[in-house]
Amino acid sequence: MTTASAGRAGARAGAQRQPSADHLRLLTKVAKLYHEQGVRQPQIAAQLHISQPRVSRLLKQAVMAGIVRTVVIPPGGVHTELENAVEQRYGLREVIVVDASGEDDAHVIPALGAAAAVYLETTLTGGDRIGISSWSSTLLATVESMTPRPTRVAEEVVQILGGVGNPAAQASAARLVSRLADLTGAAPVQLPVPGLVGSPGAKRTLMKDGVVSEVMEAWSRLTLLLVGIGSLEPSALLRESGNAISAEDQKVLRDQGAVGDICLRFFDAKGKQVRSDLDQRVLGLSANQLRSGDLRCVGVAGGMRKYAAIRAAMLGGWVDVLITDRTVAEQLVAG
Repeated sequence: MTTASAGRAGARAGAQRQPSADHLRLLTKVAKLYHEQGVRQPQIAAQLHISQPRVSRLLKQAVMAGIVRTVVIPPGGVHTELENAVEQRYGLREVIVVDASGEDDAHVIPALGAAAAVYLETTLTGGDRIGISSWSSTLLATVESMTPRPTRVAEEVVQILGGVGNPAAQASAARLVSRLADLTGAAPVQLPVPGLVGSPGAKRTLMKDGVVSEVMEAWSRLTLLLVGIGSLEPSALLRESGNAISAEDQKVLRDQGAVGDICLRFFDAKGKQVRSDLDQRVLGLSANQLRSGDLRCVGVAGGMRKYAAIRAAMLGGWVDVLITDRTVAEQLVAG
């Protein structure tokens, strides 16, 4: 066959594959019955005297022919496109954006807590071992927003950073662990030591304690982390609690380019860990453990005051699920 005759044959075959007007009419009729009138496929088959498998094929053909098009219209306050954009930009597993924004923590934090509570209530289905940071206003709001689960949805809730601040604040951190355990039916595992001690030697001594060793062993069994993202400048809540990071430590961290932290593991604007003497005095999960690919790490943080820290945490791979507010999410996409 010559090239010209082959071309004519291909054109004839293409023309034969075009649906006829009668077939297009049938596709449209089946599509209207199913999608507009809500008629079930067996009823359509009986009404049109065709088989149910053929009805199914016709519905698929109606989609391919462009007769049926699916349009998703998000309701107000739902930001799926923005969430997808942040996920793709930073390679995150999931992003949840709440319709709250601004510098006012009193406005943003309750919305973040409510969204994080819904996320946990939806995704905790049993078997998880949850690690939770000891002190975060967003995590406190999360636990306050949760409702008790009717069945056990987690095995353990483990404190992953010693208490930070004055004794009252450390007691509050213990209650945070206990409350989340109560809500999920899990066993609480608390770390009854300061999160930051005076020297590496003091840390080594505390790590030899049997209770502390048991908690550190529990860290190896974790499947989910729930953490806040802190800026270098402490929040008002942390200042009031007796923030344990001295002005001298803050200056050293600032001079090294630190912009934020997760569980007192500080990082710079590109998400790279900032190593300092302070790092050797923290009693908590290590930076490598926080960024382990075996864990699902959920970061709950918002407000433009924390934007630089949140962006750095995304760039450094510190979390793979982010719950934040709309303004921060928009800036993450723009930045």
